[in-house]
Amino acid sequence: MSFQEVSQEQEGQRLDNFLLSRLKGVPKSRIYRIIRKGEVRVNKKREKPEYKLKTGDIVRIPPVRVAAPKEQIPPSAALQELLSESVLYQDEHILVLNKPAGLAVHAGTGVKTGLIEALRHMYPELAGLELVHRLDKGTSGCLLLAKNSKSLKLLSAQFKSGQTKKIYHALVQGKWSPQQTEIDAPLLRQQEKNGERFVVVSPEGKSARTLFSVLEGFHHATLVEASPLTGRTHQIRVHASFANCPIIGDEKYSEDSARQAFARQGIKRLCLHAASLTFVHPETGQSMTLTAPPQRQFDAALKVLRQAGD
Repeated sequence: MSFQEVSQEQEGQRLDNFLLSRLKGVPKSRIYRIIRKGEVRVNKKREKPEYKLKTGDIVRIPPVRVAAPKEQIPPSAALQELLSESVLYQDEHILVLNKPAGLAVHAGTGVKTGLIEALRHMYPELAGLELVHRLDKGTSGCLLLAKNSKSLKLLSAQFKSGQTKKIYHALVQGKWSPQQTEIDAPLLRQQEKNGERFVVVSPEGKSARTLFSVLEGFHHATLVEASPLTGRTHQIRVHASFANCPIIGDEKYSEDSARQAFARQGIKRLCLHAASLTFVHPETGQSMTLTAPPQRQFDAALKVLRQAGD
């Protein structure tokens, strides 16, 4: 058993990431298990994996058999070039990327290199580089990272309190009704047998609200703008499915037959794009809005749908 005090530089780091950095070689699933079972304590209390550490916190870490560390596989030159080209804005405090679709933000089961690992390899001088929020693997668009613990703490607080504004563009199946401007449906997160997360609308879930508006209609699809007012896992994807207009290419919340039909048209990605993000800069206090242009596959999907309606 060991006890570690959180330093000022570590303040704002998630508990799971703190443990991952100290228990090298321990699978992520094992990390979550010891947190869930209460083997890990913060100031003698149980905490969730997403708990943000504070300076002076005492973390109890149980003895865990650590596998021999695997050699880190550096990101390919192509991935490094792609990420360099994806930078929308950066200064000494923050980094904003237009995250590529299909790239996981973290390494994990079956994923040897995630976005954050690749960036840490590219910028070894940025010891405090951390994700402020996350996007699903299939989602593209605005992703905000902090370069130091102070920025991470201030930005994380904005996300938690709902001060940020996020606008997504989504291509959904069918015709979205212009009168359907808001979905207020509580979401309950469940665990599948393979460890993947799955979310359902349930009265037992947490409150979740998303604003929707129609941007463009097609023969069998609609381009919508979605603004989540809460930050639940898979929120836009589940709310779209709840409205009987699942997001095109969604492997979790759409029917196989519909997904295969769009795939035959060449539309194979999850058609969800984080188009813009508004937040207050952690150092200057100024409001910033960053916009991410749609990526090639999303533009190609729009072109296919427009041509199908001609």
